[in-house]
Amino acid sequence: MEKFQTASFLCDSFTKCADLSLPAWMCYFMGMSLFCFVWMPLFYLFWRGVAGNTAAAGGIWALLVGTVVALVQFFLGTVVTPGGFGFSRWMSGCIDIVALPALAPLLVYLLLVGFKIITGTPDFASFALLWLIPGAAIRAVGWSSQSDPILLVLVPLLWTAIAVGIPFFITIIQNSRVFVIIPSSLAILIIPFAAASSYWAFYSQKISWGFLLLLIAAIPMLISMLLAILRARQ
Repeated sequence: MEKFQTASFLCDSFTKCADLSLPAWMCYFMGMSLFCFVWMPLFYLFWRGVAGNTAAAGGIWALLVGTVVALVQFFLGTVVTPGGFGFSRWMSGCIDIVALPALAPLLVYLLLVGFKIITGTPDFASFALLWLIPGAAIRAVGWSSQSDPILLVLVPLLWTAIAVGIPFFITIIQNSRVFVIIPSSLAILIIPFAAASSYWAFYSQKISWGFLLLLIAAIPMLISMLLAILRARQ
């Protein structure tokens, strides 16, 4: 009862000062930072469960190199200086924030598998998700001061769409004939382009375009998840 009276007194004080919404906003910002921090490891565990993989080949490499790359980028800062809402903002999102950070583990894994540094069954999606776990944690700390839902919520979702969607088409290319390779290759290019454009659209307050581009980037990931779940139930 005493605690309740104290809470009521505080609420009355906040109302008088017109600051009643401050605690709610603080919880909101903390929730976004927490989402950015835990989304990638939780999704990796989910993906490993539905995909039926015990561990990704080269998982230790992914965590170590991903941590080093994330720390280097954190201390060096951005490569492209964003300016306003134009092309430089899109390039900043593509190179520094959305596309390249999620494409890097896929390219590195392709080299490691190609030079046979990593043996075992290749699993591009799991490797990329593991790589992005330390990066997401470091970004959650760095971006928390900005309290921006585009960075703390949208960007991890776009990373996931790239990390899972592109390997979906890589698998199709590996197991298909020539006439399927061209559209699959185009789809691999479209996913990071749509992801970076979604970030730019939300930043430019073009909300409908942002959701549309997010859906385009996420469709391959959603199909891959659905197929993995159906295979797991068989």
